[in-house]
Amino acid sequence: METFGKRLAEATEKRGRLCVGIDPHAALLTRWGLSDDIAGLERFARTVVEALADRVAVLKPQSAFFERFGSRGIGILESTIRQSREAGALVLLDVKRGDIGSTMAAYADAYLDPSSSLCADAITVSPYLGVGSLQPAFDVAARNGGGVFVLALTSNPEGPSVQHAVASDKRTVGQAVIDEISQLNAGAEPLGSLGLVIGATIGDTGHDLSRVNGPLLAPGLGAQGATPSDLRSVFGESLRNVLPSYSREVLAAGPGVVELRAAAERAVADCETALG
Repeated sequence: METFGKRLAEATEKRGRLCVGIDPHAALLTRWGLSDDIAGLERFARTVVEALADRVAVLKPQSAFFERFGSRGIGILESTIRQSREAGALVLLDVKRGDIGSTMAAYADAYLDPSSSLCADAITVSPYLGVGSLQPAFDVAARNGGGVFVLALTSNPEGPSVQHAVASDKRTVGQAVIDEISQLNAGAEPLGSLGLVIGATIGDTGHDLSRVNGPLLAPGLGAQGATPSDLRSVFGESLRNVLPSYSREVLAAGPGVVELRAAAERAVADCETALG
């Protein structure tokens, strides 16, 4: 079974380095002229998949925007994951789960076990019960060729109060997370399957990313204020592992399929130029 790291490297080589979020929040549904209900959600998700799943390397559905519609919303999320993967896109399900023991194992089975209807190629997780608490997700991902992206340095203004806090060993909390994931990825070829989430808006924080050997998801491009040229100041010599992530900047081009595709193509071109 191919690892997620290998599959991601192949996908970005073929389709370009771009992750597009699928974020059907109320304001965006309204902008598309859709109703903020299950019918609007279904139309939105189906259009994004039709436009992008056969040409973008990674699609990132935000689970919360589907969950808010209850069981029917989850059903549409299941269809969105399945159809996206069938069209060749890798699916990174943005769920940001984090717990301990059997509960974390249950989350891992829900999102990373092929027997689950919610199974994606990778998920996002939160390490703030300790990176070790995420081991069940790492194990299920490894067993099934999946990936896990761990929050490390996020773009939200509340993040630094926790992530930049300095521990007794003089490392920040964020650097400790980075170092643990780096150790778990050591020796992986061509790329480790454990990634980090590092906001494109944070600038040069002095954190060392040189040994991560895994994908670096960079949300915050476009509507959140970061530009592709900002990636160099954030990631430095680790640009080769960066996976730029857009949501509203691309999605706002809808509801037309042609317009969505054109917006994604511009994003890929801009990011490839900036990343070299």
